[in-house]
Amino acid sequence: MVKITYPDGSFGEFDSGVCGIGIAKKIGEKLARDAVAVKVNGVAVDLFAPITVDAKIQILTFRDKEGKEIFWHSSAHVLAMAVRELWPDVKLAVGPSIENGFYYDFEKKAPFVPEDLEKIEAKISEIVKKDLPFVRKEVSLEEAEGLFKDNKFKLELAGELKEGISVYSVGGFVDLCRGPHVVSTGKIKAVKLTKVSSSYWRGDSSKESLQRVYGISFPDRKELKDYFKLIEEAEKRDHKRIGRELEIFMLHEFALPGSPFFLPKGAAVYNELLKFVRAEYAKSGYQEVITPLIYKKKLWETSGHWEHYKDNMFCMKIGDEEYSLKPMNCPSHCLVYQNKVHSYKELPLRIADFACLHRNELGGVLGGITRVTKFSQDDAHIFLAEEQIPDEIARLLKMVNDFYKVFNFEYSAKVSTRPEKFMGDIAVWNRAEESLKNALEQNGVKFTISDGEGAFYGPKIDFDIKDALGRPWQCATIQLDFQLPLRFGLSYEGRDGRKHTPVMIHRAIFGSLERFMGVITEYYAGRFPLWLNPNQVVILPVADRFSDYADEVAKALSGRGIRVDVDGRTETIARKVRDAELQKYNYILVVGEQEIGDKTVTVRTRDNKIEGEIKYADFAERVVKEIESKLG
Repeated sequence: MVKITYPDGSFGEFDSGVCGIGIAKKIGEKLARDAVAVKVNGVAVDLFAPITVDAKIQILTFRDKEGKEIFWHSSAHVLAMAVRELWPDVKLAVGPSIENGFYYDFEKKAPFVPEDLEKIEAKISEIVKKDLPFVRKEVSLEEAEGLFKDNKFKLELAGELKEGISVYSVGGFVDLCRGPHVVSTGKIKAVKLTKVSSSYWRGDSSKESLQRVYGISFPDRKELKDYFKLIEEAEKRDHKRIGRELEIFMLHEFALPGSPFFLPKGAAVYNELLKFVRAEYAKSGYQEVITPLIYKKKLWETSGHWEHYKDNMFCMKIGDEEYSLKPMNCPSHCLVYQNKVHSYKELPLRIADFACLHRNELGGVLGGITRVTKFSQDDAHIFLAEEQIPDEIARLLKMVNDFYKVFNFEYSAKVSTRPEKFMGDIAVWNRAEESLKNALEQNGVKFTISDGEGAFYGPKIDFDIKDALGRPWQCATIQLDFQLPLRFGLSYEGRDGRKHTPVMIHRAIFGSLERFMGVITEYYAGRFPLWLNPNQVVILPVADRFSDYADEVAKALSGRGIRVDVDGRTETIARKVRDAELQKYNYILVVGEQEIGDKTVTVRTRDNKIEGEIKYADFAERVVKEIESKLG
């Protein structure tokens, strides 16, 4: 018998060799129908894989992130099978799941054309109707080399694995893959191929040129239809388009890929976010520091990043020394803490930093300002005694809630636990994980568990916010770290006069400011609330002779801290109003002969509501109050 523990902590006993689909059926027929794979002791496996030891399990469905990844990866295999049936001489490369869907790379003499996608979709439909099972088999390197003797890509991958190699067969089609996969092709009810692009083997332009076919799939057709409706709305809100039209940011080929330029209007939004954060810091006892961007290898060896994170770092050699741009602030804040002797009376010590960070992301995942290589965070590290953890986590949970309430964001929390490759002692990790779970429970915050997704130095609480289309974005994080203070030899003098090691909390609320700006641009569809909008007020003189008065009003408003522009073009008022609406100004002020005499402006909103004349001094007072209340 084996003891099977469910995510809610309850358990049951089953015969040794029970599989995930059997457990799912025991729980309920609907769960069995929806099941994609099963997670056994943190590792996703096929639903028919036997379980022979006591295990903690989770039945994965398409609603789970990992479930989607497995479903889409299975769909990529079906795509490859369809292409091989249509073009037997095509060489298969790789076919992973991606953020929204999947792709497969092919080496094919003639390029794919739009009509080919229709043929492939028809063939996929045939394969789905046959409801062919995915069958896993472990093979030796020699067997793999025999199976893929005519495919240099698969031979290269198998040669790197050497052992622990597995293949999946679907009908007569066989592909190299570690899995897991859905039970059968019949689970993939709706598939749409979306585009074709070129690629290189392993992203290296010196290697073979390939063709990449992208697709999306769902367990039913309604979800596919809903998805494309969502895509249509998403295109209207695309922050890359809005960012260009409102002149918020730009990218340039001369800069490191994924390094945005914030133009004046983008800088206005960015600085308003910083102003908002700094006001909260002043209330909460944070001290801001400014730290270097480049550090010697020795620092990263001390912190553990050189061993655990080097692939994501930009490394360089200066003279005889190896250096790296910093991907995160925590090691430099440990150096700040080390700079002086500390007492328990100073704790919690809260250090904040907005330094630029650089992480080496693959070019294929970069997008606008939501996925970048160069970014800044509303980053802070809190040094405290272990007994102070519950109170400090409670403060941070309130801060997260208060921040997101301003933007009307819904959010959810998840605790990410010890990853496979971790640093430190398991007993310390267990204590840290329990501390985070207890803090969430005591503060009435519902959460899920994300097994194995913690940072290499400690567990964390991650917060996903939902945008206007219901899409989740991971922004805020609270990470509990017992490891870095030990590695850096940090200490404080306790009440007992002895040296003690502090605990370190890593936290960010907005997360990457760049990503947060991209998310809110789409959330508001560029119609930012007044306090945040780079385009707050525009003044439209009805003729050139009223320009001096327009400038007078603009000077009075900007003197009150209001962002104001004057449109002095020789265009009709109707055209100017239309352009102002497209630029999403909160208020459009028209001035002419009558307004000069009365020291007024005629006010209209971006929703085309005409409010009529008002003294411009009174209008300025009203806007200032609206900005201060953050209700705009």
